[in-house]
Amino acid sequence: MNKWKQIMEHDTFRYIDHTEKKTFDRKPYTAMTSFALDDALALSISNRLSPPTLRTWVHDKTIVLGIPDGRLPFIEDGVELLKSHNYNAIIRNSGGLAVALDDGVLNLSLIIPNIKHITIHDGYEAMFDFIKYMLRDLTNRIEAYEIVGSYCPGDYDLSIDGIKFAGISQRRIKDSAAVQIYLDVEGNSFERAQIIRQFYDLSIQGETTTFSYPTVQPNKMGSLSQLLDQPLTVQDIKSRAYNALSDVHGRIITTPFSEEELTTFEQRFKQMVKRNEKISKVK
Repeated sequence: MNKWKQIMEHDTFRYIDHTEKKTFDRKPYTAMTSFALDDALALSISNRLSPPTLRTWVHDKTIVLGIPDGRLPFIEDGVELLKSHNYNAIIRNSGGLAVALDDGVLNLSLIIPNIKHITIHDGYEAMFDFIKYMLRDLTNRIEAYEIVGSYCPGDYDLSIDGIKFAGISQRRIKDSAAVQIYLDVEGNSFERAQIIRQFYDLSIQGETTTFSYPTVQPNKMGSLSQLLDQPLTVQDIKSRAYNALSDVHGRIITTPFSEEELTTFEQRFKQMVKRNEKISKVK
């Protein structure tokens, strides 16, 4: 049995579709909202108040920065550039580096319990296997290794023929993990990579930094539509994710957020707002 099936083998799975959300709990539905939501779900799942969950989400033009990006010497200049190109910018509550979101990028959060028995490597492998299963009729050429020159490079860059289309991150809270992936499905991947390259150029300005930031090469990034030469949409890939989940689970529920989950969300959202105070002041 594949690793993802082993890890996702639970009696019940929860599915939450947030790909068309405009507001949540009376707040604008932004990427900050999404990271607070994943934290709330992770705590709920850790406390056995919710079954494991797959959440799908999409946001308007946003550059999601990692914690190390918050230490860039001229980050305010970089964020000002992003805003001049109509991109929002946020610093997420996990590692990794800058990634680009827009309406052609689908995000999946696989939130699972019992991580004391699951290594970080296992979590990454589970998402990698899940994506390969989702796309098994379209390609068998997906690989996972660091694509030098991509943005947010890491060991679990997903690529086809050396061109990256997805990246995986993982956040662990108590006895649960949120394994998150962005999937570049459609749209202008070259333009997304160019804006991140320009962001780093302006945010570093030749200064020596203790952290090694990537020199982004836009031709190292591509969309699934481009790489598979098929007109795929976010809706197509979202349906594939749900169908793959259904192949393992006869019982999938779509329950709304509980009052306790909403309370936790509010707390985690405030933490995200505080984390982003510095860059939120940039006009």
